[in-house]
Amino acid sequence: MGAGELHGRKTEEDTIAELLAGARAGTSASLVLRGEPGIGKTALLDHAAAAAGDMRLVRGTGVEFEAELLFSGLQLLLRPALGSLAALPGPQREALEAAFGLGPAAGSEPMLVGLAVLSLLAEHANETGLLCLVDDAQWLDRASRDALLFAARRLHAEGVVMIFAARDGEGAFPAPGLPESRLSGLAPEAAAALLDRHSLAPAVRYRLLAEAGGNPLALLELPVALAAEGGSAFSPGALPLTSRLRLAFHGQVSRMSEACQSLLLVAAADETGELTVILRAAAVLGAAVEDLSPAERAGLVLRGDADGTTIRFRHPLIRAAVYQRAPLGQRLAAHRALAAALGSPEHADRRAWHLAAAATGADEDAAAALERTAARARERNGHEAAAAAYERAARLSAEPGARAHREALAAEAALEAGDLERARALGGSAARRLNGAPAVNARIAHVRALADFWQGSYSAAHRLLLDGAGLIRDTDPGQAAVLLIQAVHTSWYLGEQQLAATLERLIALPLDGADPLAPVGPYLVHLDRNRSDRPPPLGDTLAAVRRRGRTPDQVLMILCGAALALGQDADAYELATSLAAGHRARGGAGRLPTVLFFVVEGEVFTGRHLDALATASEALGLARDTGQRQWVSQFSSVLAYLAATRGEEAACRRNAEEGLAGATAGTISPGAPWAHWSLGLLDLGLGRAEAALARFERLTREPMRHHICATRSTPDLVESAVRVGARERAAEPLARFERWAASVGQPWADALVMRCRGLLTAGDQAEAFYTAALELHDQDGRALEYARTALLYGEWLRRARRKAEARGPLNEALEVFDRLGMRPWAERTRGELTATGAQDQGPRPAEGVAAGLTPQELQIARLAAQGLSNRDIAAQLFLSHRTVGYHLYKAYPKLGVASRSELKDFAGRLGL
Repeated sequence: MGAGELHGRKTEEDTIAELLAGARAGTSASLVLRGEPGIGKTALLDHAAAAAGDMRLVRGTGVEFEAELLFSGLQLLLRPALGSLAALPGPQREALEAAFGLGPAAGSEPMLVGLAVLSLLAEHANETGLLCLVDDAQWLDRASRDALLFAARRLHAEGVVMIFAARDGEGAFPAPGLPESRLSGLAPEAAAALLDRHSLAPAVRYRLLAEAGGNPLALLELPVALAAEGGSAFSPGALPLTSRLRLAFHGQVSRMSEACQSLLLVAAADETGELTVILRAAAVLGAAVEDLSPAERAGLVLRGDADGTTIRFRHPLIRAAVYQRAPLGQRLAAHRALAAALGSPEHADRRAWHLAAAATGADEDAAAALERTAARARERNGHEAAAAAYERAARLSAEPGARAHREALAAEAALEAGDLERARALGGSAARRLNGAPAVNARIAHVRALADFWQGSYSAAHRLLLDGAGLIRDTDPGQAAVLLIQAVHTSWYLGEQQLAATLERLIALPLDGADPLAPVGPYLVHLDRNRSDRPPPLGDTLAAVRRRGRTPDQVLMILCGAALALGQDADAYELATSLAAGHRARGGAGRLPTVLFFVVEGEVFTGRHLDALATASEALGLARDTGQRQWVSQFSSVLAYLAATRGEEAACRRNAEEGLAGATAGTISPGAPWAHWSLGLLDLGLGRAEAALARFERLTREPMRHHICATRSTPDLVESAVRVGARERAAEPLARFERWAASVGQPWADALVMRCRGLLTAGDQAEAFYTAALELHDQDGRALEYARTALLYGEWLRRARRKAEARGPLNEALEVFDRLGMRPWAERTRGELTATGAQDQGPRPAEGVAAGLTPQELQIARLAAQGLSNRDIAAQLFLSHRTVGYHLYKAYPKLGVASRSELKDFAGRLGL
C-alpha cells in the first residue's frame, strides 16, 4: 500500500501528521511502530515519507543477514546526510568517520557516535526539518541501534522526527523511553474495503478475511497467490500467517527465470543493495543486469534511490522468502560469490561474514578473517559486533586452543557490550577448554565476575575475583591487584568483614614498588573501620600512582569513592570533576554517570544543593539513555535526598522507591543507602522523629553500616534519638562516628562530633560543644552544616530563656535554609524565632533568581555565562546545539536578561 491507499489507519495517520507539524515548527519527536509482519508498518513509513513534503528525508532498513556487521544499518541510513558531516565538532566527526570506515579508528567513547548522529541529524534538518525512517529496526546491528536510540532519546528542538518500525516479540528492538504504537489488524470494514480490489467468490472472500485476520499484506498478497495456484494457498493444515505469506512470495519468485532467481538470491544475501556488488557476484552464477527486469515488473524489487545505484525488496518477507526457499548449496554459492566480489580492503568485514556464511565446517581462513573483523570492531567500540565475530570465529576454529582463545575474546567483548549472559556462557566455555593457563583463566574469571556484579550477584562476583587473583598472585601480582581492587568494590556491597578480608589480601600482594598500583592498596586499606591511623591525602596517593605510569580510569574512580568514604571530600571532588571533564571532552556519555555520582556526592556533602540537583538530573537522564540501571538507582536516591531537604514528600518517596528497586535475595539495591537516608531526613524535617530514627537505624546494620550514607547520616540519627527522648539509641552509632572522625581528621567531621555532643549533653556544658562546632564550621565553610548547628544552638538558647541571644544563630540558620529552599527547616527556624519574640519576615527567595530555572536550563545558562558557544555546550552535555539554543531562549526571561553578553555580565548576581 502506498500513500493515499491506507485503510483503517486514521489514528496512526493523525499521529504522524502531528509529529511532522511539530518538526516544521522546530520540535523533535520519535515513535516506534510495532506489529506482526505485513500489518502495515512499512505502508505507514511510506505514508510518512509522502506526507513530509519539503522536509528532508533519510530512510534505511535493518537486514537480518547484516545484524552482526558493525554500523552497517547506520551507514546506509545516513548516507544522504554525510554532506553535513563537516559541520560537526572534530571529535564527533572523527568518531562517525571511523564508524563508517571513512577514517582511522579513533578509539573514541562508544556513545560519541550516538552524539555525532544527534548532531548530524540536527545539522541535516536545516530549516525545513528532517524525517528519519527506519524499517525492520529489529534487525539493525547493535552499534547502529544504540547510536540511533541515544540520538532519539536526546532529541528536543531540532525539527527532527524519527520513526522506527519493528516486529513484535521479546527482545525485538527494545527501545525503553520512546513512545510506541502497536498496530493491530484492520477493522472488518477496512479489511473488506482493501479486499474489494479483487473479484472473488463470496466463499473465498469470507475465507480470506478470516485467514488474514485484518493483516493488510495478507489481504493484498493471498488473493494473488490464490489465483496463481488454483486455491492451493488454502490447503488443509493451518499455517501461521507469516508462513502463508512467505509461501505466497515463494510462488511469485518461482515464476521467475533461473537467472533472475539467482540474481534475487544474491540480492537477498547481500546487505547493502548496491547494484555493482550484486551484479559482480551474480555474474559468477550466470546472471546479468537484464535478468533483473522480470522481478522489477512483478514488483518484487524496487530501485532504492533516485540514481538507480541500489535496489531493495518491496517487502522484507520477500527477501526472507527468496533466501529461505533456495537450497543450501545455492545459498552457499551466493555467499562465496559475494565474498569474491568484495575483495577490496574497505570491504574486508563484509567479506569475512560472507566467507563464514559459505563455510560448511572448520575453516581457519574464515575464522582468521572474522577475528580481524572483530578486532577492528573493538577498536571502533563495536563490542556487540566484535563478540559476534569472535564467537563465530571460535566455531570455525580447527584447533581447541584457538577456539578457547577466541571464546575468551568473545566473552570480553560481550561483557563490554553489556550482554552479560552471553559473556558468562562464553567465559565458562573457554575455561572448560583451557584446563590450565592460569593467566587466561584469571582473565576469564574477571569477565565472569563483572557479568555477575552487573546483574547484582555480588557474592558470586566477589568469589570469582578472589579466585582469579589467587591464580596469578605470584606470577602477575599487578594483574592480581586489578582483580582485588575490583573485589574491594564487590565487598563493599557484602559487609565489613568481607571488605576487611579483601583489603588484607590486597595489601599482602608481592607488588613491585614500581608498579602503578603499588600505592593503591596502602590507601584503600584505610577503608577498614578497625584501623585508627590517618589515611594519606588522596593527592599524595595519586601523585605516587601517576609517577609509576598510567592508571586505568576504573582504579581512579575506586580511589575517588574511597576518598569520600575517608572524608577527603575536596580531593575527591577535584578528581571527580577532572575525570568528568575528560569524559565530556571524549564524548564518554556511557562512562560519565559513574564519575558524576562522585561529583554529586561532593556537592551534597558541602551543601551545594542547586549544583547537586543539576548534576544528578543530568546524570539520571544519561543513565536512563544508556541503560545503566545501577546509576538510575543511585541518582534517583540522590534526587530523593534533595527532595527531602525541600520537604517535597511525594517526590522524595517516588525517587526513593526507584532507588530501592532491584534488590535481590541477600543483596541491597545500589541506591538503598541514599534512599534510606533520604526517607529518614524527610521524616526528621517534617517532625516525624520516631519514623526518622527507625530509618536511620537501618543504616547502622549490615550490609550498609560501613557505607558513606550510614556514616554521614549519624548526626541525623543522634538528633532523631534526642527528639524522641531515646538518647541511649544514639550511643553506639555516635561512638563509631567519633572513631571515624578521629581517623579522618577533617574540621567538618570534628564539628559534627561537637554538634552531637551538644545534643546529648545536659545543662550548660552543651553550649561549649555548640560554640566549638560553629567555630569549626567557620574553618571549613560548609554553610548548611553551620546552619543545622546554629538552629540547634538557637533552640538550646531559647529553652535556656536567653531569647535575645538565640536570635543571632537562628537568623543565620534561616538565611541558609531559605536560600537553599529547605522549607521544613526554614519553617522550624522561623517558629523558633517567633518564640523569641522576633517578627516573622516571611520566606525569602531560594538561591536567588536562578531557582526559577529547570536543572537543565541552569546548567546551560552557567556554561553560556562562562563564554562557551552553543555547540561547545552541546558537546559537553550530549545535546544538539539547537536544543541548547532552545533552553537558553527559555532561560533568558526567567533570569531577566536579553542576550548572552548580559548573561555573562550578571552571572554572579544571578546566582550562576
